[in-house]
Amino acid sequence: MTIDEIRQEIDRLDSELLGIFNRRAGLALQIGEIKKEIGLPVYDPSREGRIFERMKAENPGPLDDGAIVRLFERVIDESRRLERIMTRGADEPACEGERQC
Repeated sequence: MTIDEIRQEIDRLDSELLGIFNRRAGLALQIGEIKKEIGLPVYDPSREGRIFERMKAENPGPLDDGAIVRLFERVIDESRRLERIMTRGADEPACEGERQC
């Protein structure tokens, strides 16, 4: 494959990831709504730990497990930020350092 062909494949994958990230965020918002209704906190460290462990167990590489955890931390942080915005309302600022809130 040429560099241009490889880049086209990367662009295609990036578009696919964009759709996946947004679908995942939409599901996280649904969970946030349910948590709000039943009074559960947004941050669930045990759930996040289970996600990280599962992703490391399923990781075929070439990214190492640390890289996978960092990527999923960011995805989860953004989902949590959306949940917080939804549960606080648009007028209230989201926390800095989400895990501390």
